[in-house]
Amino acid sequence: MANIKLNKIDENTYEIPKDVISVNIGGTIKKFNMLVPARIYANSVLLEKIKLDKTLEQLKNMAILPGIKKYAIAMSDAHQGYGFCIGGVAATDLNEGAISPGGVGYDINCGVRLIRTNFKLNDIKPSITKLNNILFQEVPTGLGSKGQLVISMSDLNQVLEEGVDWAIKNGYGWSEDKNFIEEKGCLNDADSDYVSQTAKSRGIKQLGTLGSGNHFIEVQKVDQIYDAEIAKKFNIFEKDQICIMIHTGSRALGHQVCTDYLRTMEIAIKRNNIELPDKELAYVLGNMKEAEDYLKAMNAAANFAWTNRQIITNYVRKSFEKAFNQSADNMGMQIIYDVAHNILKQEEHIIDGKRMKVNVHRKGATRSFPAGHKDIPNEYKNIGQPVLIPGSMGTASYLCIGTPKAMEISFGSTAHGSGREMSRHKSTNINYAEEVKKELSRKGISIRAASNKVIAEEAPSAYKDIDQVVEISNQVGIIKKIVRFVPIAVTKG
Repeated sequence: MANIKLNKIDENTYEIPKDVISVNIGGTIKKFNMLVPARIYANSVLLEKIKLDKTLEQLKNMAILPGIKKYAIAMSDAHQGYGFCIGGVAATDLNEGAISPGGVGYDINCGVRLIRTNFKLNDIKPSITKLNNILFQEVPTGLGSKGQLVISMSDLNQVLEEGVDWAIKNGYGWSEDKNFIEEKGCLNDADSDYVSQTAKSRGIKQLGTLGSGNHFIEVQKVDQIYDAEIAKKFNIFEKDQICIMIHTGSRALGHQVCTDYLRTMEIAIKRNNIELPDKELAYVLGNMKEAEDYLKAMNAAANFAWTNRQIITNYVRKSFEKAFNQSADNMGMQIIYDVAHNILKQEEHIIDGKRMKVNVHRKGATRSFPAGHKDIPNEYKNIGQPVLIPGSMGTASYLCIGTPKAMEISFGSTAHGSGREMSRHKSTNINYAEEVKKELSRKGISIRAASNKVIAEEAPSAYKDIDQVVEISNQVGIIKKIVRFVPIAVTKG
């Protein structure tokens, strides 16, 4: 990292100026020009953590992508990923710019959903363990987990093309749910024909499953309210109010879609004699057939992920009904919002004074649109898009809103979570599951997990400080903090 020049713009903004990247490829030094500077939104403490892996190197590599606009961007939760850093944002020209699966990631449309309730902590405190056990039973968790939902291949193709509409039509939710989901839970350019049979075979039994790793269902209480008037717009009224957060994505189907199209693009790169500083940065141009095919498949995987979270929402509501012998409607279990944080969107942004449509890659980054934006639900038009930023288990999560400043400096994007600072392998070496469980218990947090290994891997110490991560985005001005939550029950993959 010593060779990477960093200029400090202000307390929370650093820039890597345009530079020439030299890479040894097959014994020959190849040079690549950064087409734009790279920006990092972080304070000095988080920057030092970001420097510990290859994040800054990957950020520089992002800046060589054809058609990239303005900056390659890393958020305060950034860490090393595949191709792009996680916490990375890049916007490229619609037709002549790069489209890179590494800028979306393997877990296409991994995202977060927040559900509110009428309960306060004291209403459910005696039943927290019982509730968590029911949630663990109702929602399949863990690596390779299979769902209780049995669907045909025809059903799956409809899921891939219709998204949440399929789930609601088949009784997995309320008609109004889709109004509070990004893109209303469906990207219309999806085409199931562009998803391989291998991907479909891997995904067909996983609809309605949580998966493994950092995916979770958390029962949370409101810990702090920073803006009471805006919080009321989300039907959050007081401290200790109970909400539920769901974090998961497109499971093995999305992973296979990414794998399939990386292979396709690697073939296109060889055919067109394109050289890269990192083979993980594989891309094609937006006007190429391979790009069109990938977007149809990626959109289908995104629809699968929204449907997955929708079916889990149905299971969560039923779990509460079992635990408290009331209807979900009577308990006020409405969706506040659902956001994707691994996705590519074709959006309009003002760049160099001109409005243009670009390919916005968000990998471990959350959309953060301001009040008045056409893509915000009507109920939130006058306040801004809800932004959900979850922490690691045992730490806080946040509900924020998007801002005009985000449109100016980050293509309407912000951080997506804590961001790892310790590998899973290292975390299992220094954290013991039983100790982690005891520590969570001391904080009043009930935990159920698919295995002790997952608990050790996902220990809070393996992640950056969520309060710092969110505060940086707040100070930079790309979000406004509204509500802080803390968990009282955690279901982990």
